[in-house]
This record gives sequence, C-alpha cells and structure tokens, in this order.
Amino acid sequence: MVTIADNLQAVEATIAAAVKDANRVRSMVQLLAVSKTFPAEAVLEAIAAGQHAFGENYLQEGVEKIAAVARAQPDTPVEWHFIGPIQSNKTRPIATSFSWVHTVDRLKIAQRLSEQRPPELGPLNICLQVNISGEATKSGATPDELPELAAKVAALPKLRLRGLMAIPEPQTDPALQRAAFARLRKLGEALRADGLIIDTLSMGMSDDMQSAILEGATIVRVGSAIFGTRTYHKDSE
Repeated sequence: MVTIADNLQAVEATIAAAVKDANRVRSMVQLLAVSKTFPAEAVLEAIAAGQHAFGENYLQEGVEKIAAVARAQPDTPVEWHFIGPIQSNKTRPIATSFSWVHTVDRLKIAQRLSEQRPPELGPLNICLQVNISGEATKSGATPDELPELAAKVAALPKLRLRGLMAIPEPQTDPALQRAAFARLRKLGEALRADGLIIDTLSMGMSDDMQSAILEGATIVRVGSAIFGTRTYHKDSE
C-alpha cells in the first residue's frame, strides 16, 4: 500500500530533479501540500513524514482542520496557506487563522484582511492572484491591473506583500506550460523594478510543477500527488 510518506518522497524527488535542471538550489522551492477535502488525519500523517506547510481552499473545512491538527500536535509548528477564492464576508477567519493568503485579486479584500488581522499574529503574507491566461471563468487580477493593485496592497498595514500566484490554463505541452509561468515571472520582475519587495512565485501543481520550477517558482502547490484522488463534497462554507 502506497502511503502519504511514500508520495511525499516521490514528489520530493520530482522537485529535486527539476531544481537541478533549473540550476537552482532545493531551498529555493517550498512544497505546499494541498490538503483540501482530506481529513486532519491525512495532514497528521504528512506531518509525521516531515511536511509542515499546507494549503486549504475551503474556509470552514480549513479552520476546522487547523484546530484539529493543533489539538493533536500542539507543539508542532504548522504553516497554513489559504489558496481558495475569497468572499468579502469571509475575510475575518482567514485573517485570524492563516499565515499566508495566495488569492487576493482586488483591493477591497486586501483592505479587509489588513483591518481584521490580529496584530499579535504579525503580518499576513499575501500573494496577488493573476489571471495569467485571460480565462473568463478564472479569478485573478489582469496583468494591466497588477501594478496599481500591488502598490496599494504593499502599503497596507498588517500585511506583507510577498509575490504573485497563478493557475494557468491547463496544458500538456511543457513549452506552453513554461510560457505561462514565464509571463508570471516577468510580472514579478516588473514589480521589483518598480521598487516592491517581491520574493514569491506561487505557481505549479501536480501536473506542471517541473515547468513552474524551471521558470522560477518558489512555492509549488501539490495535492493529489501527495494525498491521492479527491472525493469532492458540497462546500459547507
């Protein structure tokens, strides 16, 4: 029987090979284990195998899982990233429960996160989501909107703008995958040229993380390759 620890080892090997191909060092890429739809027990199994950063898409499920993991492992540091769509009336629990948010795509959401972030928790790390492929059905700021949005978010208190996130249109051709990720990388470079401190590119998932790493990803978001096939339930938010 293949375990979560086995899967993590395989994903680690894939990341290590891609990092080597990109002439980068392993510490430049963080593995974010996307644990949405999987129970706290699966997260605890991953923690036992050495994984400590997890991504959640669904707010209520995520908050409950964070609490369950904290009860089971009160002395283990775990980093929680919110990577799902954000409704404006759900920002308070996101601001109080997570240390990273990858899906900010409008100023109103960033302002609410800033206002509602408890000061004792320190700054909330923010990635701006970019609709890099121009898909009508996908969330994210447009590349044209990005410079103004980034400047305004960077100025908000209790937030720390870290970088950009994208979910490009799915492609099986590695060259097309890389082209989309290269567009996001260049947008980050342009923001740095404007004087913003940008150190994060959250891009790449189970099927395209090698291409993302070759184009400079610093966080890859991997779920099914770690936890297995998902069974989706009605979102209880």
